[in-house]
Amino acid sequence: MSDISRRQILTTGAIAAPGFATVVATHNAQANTQTPPDPQASVNPNGRFAGKVVLITGATSGIGEATARAFAAEGATVHFCGRREALGEQVAQSIREAGGKATYQRADVRHESDVKAFVDTCVEQYGKINVAFNNAGIFMTPAEVQDIPFDNFMDIITTNTAGTFLGMKYEIPHMRRTGGGSIVNMASVAGHAGFRTTAHYNASKHGIIGLTKAAAQENADHNIRINSISPLAVDTPQLRESFAFQNITYEQAAQGFVTKRIMTPHEMAEAVMFLASNQATSLTGMDLDVTGGHLAR
Repeated sequence: MSDISRRQILTTGAIAAPGFATVVATHNAQANTQTPPDPQASVNPNGRFAGKVVLITGATSGIGEATARAFAAEGATVHFCGRREALGEQVAQSIREAGGKATYQRADVRHESDVKAFVDTCVEQYGKINVAFNNAGIFMTPAEVQDIPFDNFMDIITTNTAGTFLGMKYEIPHMRRTGGGSIVNMASVAGHAGFRTTAHYNASKHGIIGLTKAAAQENADHNIRINSISPLAVDTPQLRESFAFQNITYEQAAQGFVTKRIMTPHEMAEAVMFLASNQATSLTGMDLDVTGGHLAR
């Protein structure tokens, strides 16, 4: 596979398709670089996030959904949003049927009024926000700078960067009033480098890392920690779509990775929960590398 094609893949931050089980980690294996752990099978109402309220944007599928399920399994009350209403209600119902606590609200992070209503509803319903994961994002069709339509460029900036900004804009005041909290933003390996044909995506993710660093400094005195995570390729529908468009297989992509595999959504969920936990009290303004070693090169 060419270097250009591989780089296009790296920036999408997602993937999943049947028939590639040899690359995606298998179940019931000891956790290491090749075989990550499975999601928690049952809800622990007295888990490490018992009594906490967690807000998540873009949780109707992929990393957002996995994170909503993981927090709920650890005892948290999860309030999440997304644009796909039927799917969102299905995810929330599934979490509740498993014994977790979750509610879905339709919201589009491109619209300020939607984000404000989403955050305010969470506080009205549950009284607080302890953790926020600003995850909502999109990936656009690869193209060189001169060929990117302006409306496409603005759509990805508005969704990824402005959507993260709006999340923090309305989450932070509530956290300040209630004594603090933790915010995790979804960045990407694309926020650390420039890749050919993905300038719009690169720009959006560089912006998120910058927003994270600035907001962390502004809010440290208010007991609010703000960090981000940067994935490489994760087993989600977003990367599946990108791979299908480029006619690239899991095996081809994985050969360019240090760990030679695609990461799982649950691995990203665990990274988010770590940053949100009391195990990470010294961490703020940091972007956590969850690329499986790619940024070490």
